[in-house]
Amino acid sequence: MDTEIIRQLKQTVTDYASMLGCRPRACIVTFGCQMNARDSEKLRGVLSASGFELTDSEDCDFLIYNTCTVRENANTRVYGRLGKVKSYKKKNPLMMVALCGCMMQEKSVTDEIGSKYGFVDLVFGTFNLDRFPYLLEDLLRARLEEQPCFTRVEIIDSTENDADRLPSARNYPFKAGVNIMYGCNNFCSYCIVPYVRGRERSREPSEILEEIRYLREDGVREIMLLGQNVNSYGKTLNRPKSFAWLLDRIAGEFSSELLIRFMTSHPKDLSDDLIRVMADHNNICEHIHLPVQAGSDRILQAMNRHYTREDYLALIDKIRSAMPDIAITTDIMVGFPSETETDIDQTIDLIGRSGFDNAFTFLYSRRTGTPAAAMEDQVDGETASRWFDKVLEAVHCSARERNRRFAGRIMPVLVEQENRHNDGWISGRISHNLLVHFKGSPKLIGKIIPVKITESKGFYLMGETVSDED
Repeated sequence: MDTEIIRQLKQTVTDYASMLGCRPRACIVTFGCQMNARDSEKLRGVLSASGFELTDSEDCDFLIYNTCTVRENANTRVYGRLGKVKSYKKKNPLMMVALCGCMMQEKSVTDEIGSKYGFVDLVFGTFNLDRFPYLLEDLLRARLEEQPCFTRVEIIDSTENDADRLPSARNYPFKAGVNIMYGCNNFCSYCIVPYVRGRERSREPSEILEEIRYLREDGVREIMLLGQNVNSYGKTLNRPKSFAWLLDRIAGEFSSELLIRFMTSHPKDLSDDLIRVMADHNNICEHIHLPVQAGSDRILQAMNRHYTREDYLALIDKIRSAMPDIAITTDIMVGFPSETETDIDQTIDLIGRSGFDNAFTFLYSRRTGTPAAAMEDQVDGETASRWFDKVLEAVHCSARERNRRFAGRIMPVLVEQENRHNDGWISGRISHNLLVHFKGSPKLIGKIIPVKITESKGFYLMGETVSDED
């Protein structure tokens, strides 16, 4: 990252503050996945380094929406929020508004922004995140020089960028995400991600290890390795490596210092080597997120998932044979085109046979430009909602049954935050990615402490701190 642009930005922000009469406040609202959250940390890093005060209020001097477009309702939410933003800008004409992220890679979206939301100042996409400091400098200069306001749009198709070198302001001081790769080559028939995030490209292992070493020195206790499909890591490197190789290298180097998680795995690419590496290292968290999407072979084929239900179930058995206590979570889509009640029953059967610890269950969303959007026999909303309730109940039953095993056990918990609903309580996460709520001091946040699990509530646990006698 060119440090000169940050120095220049600091002076420009100082001049801008003089014009405002106060330090400018900036807010970033993040929609979507962990990779978007990581991108937002970089945006916050640039803003903080250049002199902005970060706030959670959208009624501020600079508002950024980092958008997601995986499902249609994500787009709808952004458009809905922009209506309120217009009123903020009427009160504060100097307010700046920016939109970025996956949604902005769709031309239909940028066209609509231009025609209906002319008060938006800046639009940029996923492939030019590294350009943010320069775009911000230009935007501030235009304000200082009282140039006419217009919507600047900078969307590029190239996947080459240097965003990993941007400064970062993390959501948590004690845990962090590390991008190991970007993009996706799978082209599932319902998914727009390959079109807005591009083809797979892996970071060099040396760069990843250098970033993790820095995070360790900065007090991080847990890292999450991020990619649209981490199991495909390394295929695009000049000297190809596997994700199992990378995970083994990281877990070995930081064996006594860091907990390691990763997201997300595609079932077709999960190797025996990866299972072995996970079983061999105590600092790799006992959780794997393995999206199945559907339990019907016919639907899986139409989704272009490249595995059958029996392939998936065999993989579950293999993982649990190596790690009997591991938590397995998944994604399940309901209402895919041509899906029938019989297909849904097969999905429910697979849930029961897999014994998921949790599942993110969602309705199919028709995304223009994907093969599934052009398929016949689109499922009506009322039918899909009815099926959704049946699938969700099966997930609830599975989670309740699986998570009973923790009651009475003493588990290491990384304390993350004060409990939002009960004063005097704090919340943390066990290795299996389940939240635990218990009484405790906020001084424990960021520490790993032993907690006795007293009760399972299905999707979360209740506990109590352990006394010396325990």
